[in-house]
This record gives sequence, structure tokens and C-alpha cells, in this order.
Amino acid sequence: MTGRDRLRELLDAVLDEDHRTLGDMADGAFASPYHFTRVLTRDAGEAPVAMRRRVMLERAAWRIRQGGNVTDAAWEAGYESLEGFSRAFARAYGHPPSEAGDDGGSVWLPAVNGIHFHPPTSLWVHAGEQTMSPVTDQLVRHDLDDTRELIDLAKGLADADWRAVRGPGHQVAAWEGPEESIAAVLERTVFAKEVWLAAVEGADFPDVDRTPSPGGLLERHDAAAARWLAAIRDIDRRNAWDDRIVDALCEPPESFVLSSIVAHVLTFSAYRRQLTRVWLRAAGVDADDGDPINWLRRELGEDR
Repeated sequence: MTGRDRLRELLDAVLDEDHRTLGDMADGAFASPYHFTRVLTRDAGEAPVAMRRRVMLERAAWRIRQGGNVTDAAWEAGYESLEGFSRAFARAYGHPPSEAGDDGGSVWLPAVNGIHFHPPTSLWVHAGEQTMSPVTDQLVRHDLDDTRELIDLAKGLADADWRAVRGPGHQVAAWEGPEESIAAVLERTVFAKEVWLAAVEGADFPDVDRTPSPGGLLERHDAAAARWLAAIRDIDRRNAWDDRIVDALCEPPESFVLSSIVAHVLTFSAYRRQLTRVWLRAAGVDADDGDPINWLRRELGEDR
């Protein structure tokens, strides 16, 4: 007789088909949401909502690779819209679900505990797996999510308010030129990732609309965000933070340490995002503080 495996019971509660919220999971494990989250996070190193979201995405990727319908996979993974699923999938895998053919790679996403979906319906625990440090992971993902939220808020502005000069002569960096409007600041936030991705990938200088509408910028952000997150995870996986690239897009070409590129993007993005909040409020838009503490609470399902 093996006795009671409480951790396994908690994991089963996370992955039960009928448990789509933290409350459902906790009820299934006969625990309060607080106790359920505390114990599972302590023992598995991952909060229940985040674990379910990741494992369900792994299952969705496997189903699509087996020829399954993307819409069906999205519903099974707990997403209420195909758009939301496609965005989450692209952020996780670096490409949209429509490109999730059988390329021979693993559907597993980074996990500190090594717990993954194993077809057709079970879990696999891969011992000794490493993933990005929580600080790096949170800084990068919060930046992407927060930028998207701000662009989405800006969609409610009239075009005149979107492009209005709010800081005459304002510059974030001398080499970037003036950024005097909400449109300019948010466009530079997205463009920074596009141009650095081109440098890291050895691609041509990005040919993009430098005066987009909020909707057009949101499409650019979603495309760049998936590639940016995938690139950083690849750098971390290879422990290539101290590697250098020679950026042929510069005139003359310059060399950059990969870690400094990521730090550069995050530093200037943080300033631009907070400045955007100030200007959005001046335009009558109710914007929150952009606090990563509250963002993480939402990620972990602790705000419910």
C-alpha cells in the first residue's frame, strides 16, 4: 500500500478538465484557494493557474501537430476566444498555432519543476530541468504584457489625441529623435524590439510604418513579442548572455553583448511605458500604475 500522495492529488486538481478557475481547482482538492496555491507553489515551484495554462498549451500544441483543429484545441485549453489562444500560443512558442506543424521539436515549454503534458492524457516529470530565473522571466513578460495593455488602451483615443504633441522637443535617446506624442512613444517601444531582433537574427532593417494607428501597432507588437520572448529564452537556454553580436545595421557596424541588449530594451521600455501612462491620463484615459506586483498576482490568479 503506497499511501496518500497529496502532491499528486493537487496536480490532478489543477489539470482536471472541469477545473478552469483557481476556485474550481481548490474545491476539487478540498482546500481553500489560498492553501491550495501556497502548498502547490511550495512543492512544485509553480502556481496552479500558471501550471495549468502552460500544460494546456503543451497539450494544444500536441493536438495541433497531430492534425487537430486549432479552434478545438483553443477551447480544450480553456480559452474563450481564438484570438486570445493564438496570442498566448505565439508568445509561448514564438510562432502562431497555424505554423505548429510537426517540425520534430518538443512541445514542452520551460518549467522549473519538469512537469509536462505527456500524450495522450497524462503528465511527465522531467528531472533536473532548468528555466530562466524568475526575475528575468517576469521583467521580460511584464514588459510585453504591459506594452500591449497600453496600446490596447490607446485604441480608445481619437486619432488627434493619439498623435497630439504632449511633450514638445521630448527625446528619450538622442539618436532616436523626438518622441512627442503617445503614438511616437509607443511606436518606439515596439520598434526597439523589432530592430534589435533584426540585429540578433542577422535580418534586414525592419521596413515598418513609423506612424501607425493603434490597431496597426498592436499587430506589430504581437508579432514582435512572440519572437522577442523566444529569442531571450534561447539566449538563456544556451547561457549565451555574454556572447557578442556584430550589428551590421549600425553605421559603422558595432558589437554588442546580448545581455546588454536586453537590459537596454527593458530600461528604455520601462520609461516609455510610464510616460505613456502620464499622457494617457492627461487624455482622459484611466490607466493603472503598471505595477509588476499586481501583474504577477493576475498571472497567478491571486486577484480573484
